[in-house]
Amino acid sequence: MAKPIVVIVGRTNVGKSTLFNRMTGSHAAIVEDIPGVTRDRNYGDAEWEGKKFVVVDTGGFYPEPPEDIFLQIKEQAIFAIEEADIIIHLLDGKDGLTPSDMELARLLRESGKKVFWVVNKIDILKHEERVHDFYPIGTDELWPLSAVAGYGYDDFMDRLTSILPSYVEEEIDYPKIAVVGRPNVGKSTLINTLLGRKRMIVSPVPGTTRDSIDTICTYYGRKYLLIDTAGLRRKGRVGYSIERFSMVRALRSIERCDVALIVIDAIEGIVEQDQKIAGIVEGYGKGAVFLLNKWDLIDKPEEAYKRLGDELSRKMWFIRYVPILTISAIEKKRVTKIFPIIDEIVKERKKRIPTAELNRFFREAISRMPLPIYKGKAVKFYYITQVKTEPPIFVVFTNYPAALKDAHIRYIEKGLRERFLFKGTPIRIYVKAREREKGR
Repeated sequence: MAKPIVVIVGRTNVGKSTLFNRMTGSHAAIVEDIPGVTRDRNYGDAEWEGKKFVVVDTGGFYPEPPEDIFLQIKEQAIFAIEEADIIIHLLDGKDGLTPSDMELARLLRESGKKVFWVVNKIDILKHEERVHDFYPIGTDELWPLSAVAGYGYDDFMDRLTSILPSYVEEEIDYPKIAVVGRPNVGKSTLINTLLGRKRMIVSPVPGTTRDSIDTICTYYGRKYLLIDTAGLRRKGRVGYSIERFSMVRALRSIERCDVALIVIDAIEGIVEQDQKIAGIVEGYGKGAVFLLNKWDLIDKPEEAYKRLGDELSRKMWFIRYVPILTISAIEKKRVTKIFPIIDEIVKERKKRIPTAELNRFFREAISRMPLPIYKGKAVKFYYITQVKTEPPIFVVFTNYPAALKDAHIRYIEKGLRERFLFKGTPIRIYVKAREREKGR
């Protein structure tokens, strides 16, 4: 099962992002800051006393807040109700209780979900008296804390994690496949086509599928677990923002999968949300395939393939190792080619390069790379080793790790892919000082 999800909601400027950063700590973002890629840092992995969960900061979903503040809080409430295992309603201890707080609290209370009402910006014991102003919100349990200073934080986290749903790592011996993409790109149609039967309701209305549905699929005797990424219902006026929320909904599926099928509308091309979804997949270290769906509607396939290929290379440059397949889910064109590609990627993710062979490659690679100078001293590379698979992780040992820049890492990664392929999977390269170099 996936990690529990804790969603932080509240008015603007109450400190949601600050609390999010404190809860996620040094592991705040699933994706790294990569220049040139627009990806919101509004979700992250967290852990407290051995309990793991995902935190979502809803503040990141409003780059252009609606004029109607009540519309905004309804959107937040709907998202929290649909997605969260636990909801944190963050309140501003300096501003006091507002009508917006009351409205949001009412919606959250009606959901039946567990809600923590937290009064932020309480920095010292004396300020706890401000908490009394918030009891009209209708709860006997208010938690004072300072997201900035950490006052009251430990007690609150102890209580929060004490009621988190249990999280158990899945042990399935066949590939887990997540079907991800923004609404209305054809995810459910693709699942139905792969399964050969109507496992789910299929509709042209974005967000028809309510819940994530797992299904076993068998292809030539080989089993796969297909995880469908569900969308949110449209609800009257709030429907326009559902597309922004659906990205975070994909978290549960992406976290659990081995390979993500990133479904893209070939007619519309690559949009910002496609980039964000690909960023989540890459950040979690999952394998991926780009599926350009609705190919049956393309008039000039060769021209379109070149155009979309260039667009993918430009906009998805951080994940260029991902194979591309054009399909028509509705007409069942080329969908069976997906499984052999999945098998290849699963194999690549498990690939382990013998140390001797790896270092032969490494010596050749660095002999062609201009070596940096660090504080007037020559940088030496000692060796490289693979420490993990799924995804493959490598450690390079040198005398001055700080001397290696992104360009050096990209050079090594490019060489690894040219020599050993690693099709469809991210690889990680870390740089460390050799033991005898530490402390020098």
